[in-house]
Amino acid sequence: MIFSSLLFLSIFLVAVLALYYIIPNRLYRNIVLCVASLFFYAWGEPVCVILMIISILVNYAAGLLMGRARRRNRPGAAKAALVGAIVFDLLMLGVFKYTPLVFDTLKSFIPALKAAPTPIAKQVLYDGLGRFIPALSGVEIGAEGMLPIGISFYTFQAMSYVIDVYRGDTGVQKNPMLFGTYVALFPQLIAGPIVRYKDIEDQLQGRRESMTQFASGIKLFTIGLAKKILIANQVAVLWNSLRAGYGENGALASWVGMVAYTLQIYFDFAGYSDMAIGLGRMFGFEFLKNFDYPYISKSNTEFWRRWHISLGTWFREYVYIPLGGNRRGMARQILNLAIVWALTGLWHGASWNFVLWGIWHGFFVVMEKLFLGKWLKKLPGVFQHIYSLLIAAFGWMLFDFTDLTKLGGFIGSMFTGGLVSHDALVKILAFLPLMIVACVASTPLLSNIRRRFEGKVWAEYLDIALVLIGLGLCIASLVSSGYNPFIYFRF
Repeated sequence: MIFSSLLFLSIFLVAVLALYYIIPNRLYRNIVLCVASLFFYAWGEPVCVILMIISILVNYAAGLLMGRARRRNRPGAAKAALVGAIVFDLLMLGVFKYTPLVFDTLKSFIPALKAAPTPIAKQVLYDGLGRFIPALSGVEIGAEGMLPIGISFYTFQAMSYVIDVYRGDTGVQKNPMLFGTYVALFPQLIAGPIVRYKDIEDQLQGRRESMTQFASGIKLFTIGLAKKILIANQVAVLWNSLRAGYGENGALASWVGMVAYTLQIYFDFAGYSDMAIGLGRMFGFEFLKNFDYPYISKSNTEFWRRWHISLGTWFREYVYIPLGGNRRGMARQILNLAIVWALTGLWHGASWNFVLWGIWHGFFVVMEKLFLGKWLKKLPGVFQHIYSLLIAAFGWMLFDFTDLTKLGGFIGSMFTGGLVSHDALVKILAFLPLMIVACVASTPLLSNIRRRFEGKVWAEYLDIALVLIGLGLCIASLVSSGYNPFIYFRF
């Protein structure tokens, strides 16, 4: 089940909101959220919800053990509980996400393995349970469905909890239902933002819903839905067309295609984050912002302070700083950055193109740290923006092409061949108005204009009208279109 589906909008969300607000008791409201979140996940992953429940129980138990060890002044036992939980989390992530990558890589070096089929842990899980549950017998996962949805997100959330408990940055959650609500909370379960437990610990029991917050949530959810349905999905049509025929479309078409994908992935992922934060507000939660207009950045370092903020924060707090951060000299800092960026790439997918994507961004972050940053600041702002956009855009090509041979062909088509074919030009011109709107919407221009009229009664009515119009257009588009999952569902 996805946010941008009629099933979610017209049935699931309405039913959960109604049940949630009918019940006055905070404890029972959290039970509704926990059960609804598990049902939400089980709708698309009926077997893999078992993995999530196991993850919840293991990390919950680790928190209890660390709390007891702290009370008994046994730091060794607390560390053992932490290490056990992290090893479990990483093993689960490794087995279910990275087994195909490891096996396919080994095939390149061990000839005897080349004829062997690549094992998919999720398929093994289905086959094993199929012995006891006939409905699961014979279910074929396929390459597209080999990864349990959202496993990278909820695993990182669970890890942040046990690490923070060990550090003493947050208290032990003794109520398993409340901890389950935190890990499985459906608004941000599938594709983030990655919410640290310490950021919403007080909200789990002490939040106070209000009509103002609820209305703000509806508005933000609709904005996110419009980003996904009206912009990302439409721009994707142009990108898919130009990507498929890059060898015949001409150099200009390939450049336009790169811009189209750069816009698509932003509106797709930022749209989901807006919807997640908006849904959270409808239930009284305030999640931290995950995007801050990354395409207005003047450096790659700034870009990553604005893009997927929750992931960058996670790696900085739980990997970069524990490794020593910038406290042990420049050489160690560069090594720490290299490790973080390789892991960032690997987190995004079990394919070497994602690792290269992480290294690509890490290289420019390191260069900016060494000398490039000072040099960039001497340039006019427009050239700083162009530099940042080019780094991001070429990086997205690494991100999208899992086949590095095709990636090389596409990059080559940007600098060779004719300017643009007739068919490609017709497609580009047809999407040009949407591309212009998308470019403007990727900047804070519209938000700044709206801020000037803050508090005006007519502006509030205009907001309501735009929300209703946007929601109507999105629903109309959903009725006439097929299944369009979010890009980050793959991770």
